[in-house]
Amino acid sequence: MAGGARFARHRHAAQRFWQLSDTDLDDLLALTGEADRVELKLVVPVAAHEATCAALGIEFTRARSLRVFYLDTPERTLHRNGVVARVRSIAGRADDAVVKLRPVVPAEVPPRLRRSRNFVVEIDGMPGRYVCSGALRARLDTVDVDRAMARRRALHRLFTPAQLRLLASRLPARLNVDDLAVFGPVDARRIKIVPAGHDRVLLAERWTYPDGSRILELSTRCRPAEALRVAGRTADVLCRYGVDLSGPQQTKTRATLDFFAGELTTRRR
Repeated sequence: MAGGARFARHRHAAQRFWQLSDTDLDDLLALTGEADRVELKLVVPVAAHEATCAALGIEFTRARSLRVFYLDTPERTLHRNGVVARVRSIAGRADDAVVKLRPVVPAEVPPRLRRSRNFVVEIDGMPGRYVCSGALRARLDTVDVDRAMARRRALHRLFTPAQLRLLASRLPARLNVDDLAVFGPVDARRIKIVPAGHDRVLLAERWTYPDGSRILELSTRCRPAEALRVAGRTADVLCRYGVDLSGPQQTKTRATLDFFAGELTTRRR
């Protein structure tokens, strides 16, 4: 009985973050049994960026800098077929590349891919929505991305053979990775904080687009079994700091593809 009451309390508290119907929350909880981890994300309304940073003590002047690029066709064929190709140039660290399937059904992932230590099944959740993703990651050398973006290196060399096979499975037969368009760069800053009263690290990311517009995202990761408790605790802490959980949500991927799609269309005219 006590365990059931505790679960009910955690579920009620978690709904402050998830803001899902009971059916959708049940589906999410069932899906956690097939995932490796859960990442909770919140996009802060633009008007609240300054106040949120001040309340949480976020200082991006001390944050690690990155340049983020996505690869796709101008028509966003990869994205429409449920795959994301992203590379990052990271100051002071090795660059990286990821090929992400989104959405993915964990049970339908090929066994060889599912067993790879570089492949992670993750539930990305934000208020009002969630999606299960499968990400195949690779570390690069420190200048690989900059060289490729300057077109001194073929784009396919940013990815491992396994990543290239995954991309090829979603690309039209007439295309290869070197034919893809570059969406970016986005200048990003990221810093980890531990708000007073929270038992978890929050990652604060600010993405700045060429026109000066910005996205501010707060996120934290947890084990699937902790999803309810961590969602509830995170909602409580953020609300205590005055962070708005009810603003419109969008993925950084979709926002970036939408932004640069217009530029690509203009260049082709």
